[in-house]
Amino acid sequence: GGGERGEAVLGDVIMWAACALPSSSSSTLLRLPPFALALCKRSPPLVGSRSRLHGRSPRFGSACAPPSASADVGVHVKERGVTPTSRFHPPNVIDILDERGLIESVTHDAIRCACDKPATSPVKVYCGFDPTAESLHLGNLLGLIVLSWFQRCGHIPVCVLGGATARVGDPSGKSVERPIIDEGTINRNLEGIEANVRQILGVDEVAPNDGDVSLDVRRRSVVISNNYDWWRHFSLLDFLRDVGKHARVGTMMTKESVRKRLASEDGMSFTEFTYQLLQGYDFVRLFKEEGVSIQIGGSDQWGNITAGTDLVKKILRQEGAYGLTFPLLVKSDGTKFGKSEGGAIWLSSSLLPPYRFYQHLFATPDADVILFLKMLTFMSMSEIKTLEDTMRNPGYVPNSVQRKLAEEVTRFVHGEEGLAEAVKATEALAPGLATKLDSKSLEAISGNVPSFSLSHNDVVGSLIVDLCVMVGLLPSKGAVRRLIEQGGLYLNNERVEDRQKVTVDDIIDNRMLLLSAGRKNKIIILIQNP
Repeated sequence: GGGERGEAVLGDVIMWAACALPSSSSSTLLRLPPFALALCKRSPPLVGSRSRLHGRSPRFGSACAPPSASADVGVHVKERGVTPTSRFHPPNVIDILDERGLIESVTHDAIRCACDKPATSPVKVYCGFDPTAESLHLGNLLGLIVLSWFQRCGHIPVCVLGGATARVGDPSGKSVERPIIDEGTINRNLEGIEANVRQILGVDEVAPNDGDVSLDVRRRSVVISNNYDWWRHFSLLDFLRDVGKHARVGTMMTKESVRKRLASEDGMSFTEFTYQLLQGYDFVRLFKEEGVSIQIGGSDQWGNITAGTDLVKKILRQEGAYGLTFPLLVKSDGTKFGKSEGGAIWLSSSLLPPYRFYQHLFATPDADVILFLKMLTFMSMSEIKTLEDTMRNPGYVPNSVQRKLAEEVTRFVHGEEGLAEAVKATEALAPGLATKLDSKSLEAISGNVPSFSLSHNDVVGSLIVDLCVMVGLLPSKGAVRRLIEQGGLYLNNERVEDRQKVTVDDIIDNRMLLLSAGRKNKIIILIQNP
């Protein structure tokens, strides 16, 4: 493009190309055309300091590499990682996150340069999860999404499980103090959350190359730590001497989570007040011992994250510790996306079947679905733009884009097997489809469909007309027959004929039947075997 912006971008490209030349080729710079030489001598465009980015798309100013104009340019995000196709430079994960609305705040603009060489100098980036429940939930998913973007761009994701900090309780976003969790519950929750993380992020492979690109981008396995492993050796005197003396009470009291609680009727306990120092020291320890240089978290974690970057400077007297926050997942009506009338949307299939997880995403309003595709999936921005355009077409089939969102996110969380289970269960609610039902699919929808128990002898050989009245699907045999004549009665999603009886072969896995009167009125019959 022309003008100052085009000139600035060209200058950055030339500067990067010149710096990339071997020392023996330094004279090449002198043979550049005069306009290029002038650009090369000019300082790179400056970007002002920023800490809150969401809602804008400024480019991170840096001479460390030519800027990526778009996460779509020269990038193919594959299931197994990111394969760069640009001859100039692989994509920078910060550019990708910024474009997709996944950056709310950063502590330093230099974070982009720190992430610029994943093949030779990958960064370690961590996100913390306190074990306050047996599973992570949809509200935690953005943390895993951002970690996965770092992972797919060749960096190393680190998950820190808060076996120690859970004993204190994070006051961020809470109006009252968290209840104390006993040790047995904490350990059980740690196991569940670790299983979540390993299922979603735990891989170790190299993405294949495209064409003649020589750079391999390794999708590295997630590193999982428990902060109780280092805090259990810390005495109170050690904490006061090594951490507390570097903290200033005035600064701690300016943190948003502290100010809100101090202004409340219940106030804040000293235990909760120290939480930011515990999380802050986690960063010090990880920076020093594990080489972790970036901490990420939701926007409500800004105070805790900056406490960590400050402690790294004061205790270790080193630079290079960065913080990044992402916005909370909120719908256009202001409500949290991770909640439902039935409670949290869990990521563990044992607490919430993949079908119900899928259905929650499928129910996303039109006003939010494009934003959530950008934030919760790894589809390219061009693909998302195409879907957005189709929603404006007269022939658009309602909820088609919601289906894509549900498929992509369910696959990320539950894998192909979980997605197949969710789709099959969804089809179980659609009479007339050729999908073969099984008991697992019916169990998945059982929370949304009423059930009725009958003995094996009461079911086999009985007329379906009689059975419908017996279980209360329809009020009378006449109503059943009229529905059969209209072609609206189904047994296991197959249309029922008049005078049809139930056979042994109709019973799914010798356990269940599904009767449907139309598309919405259904009942599951549970078979009690002798």
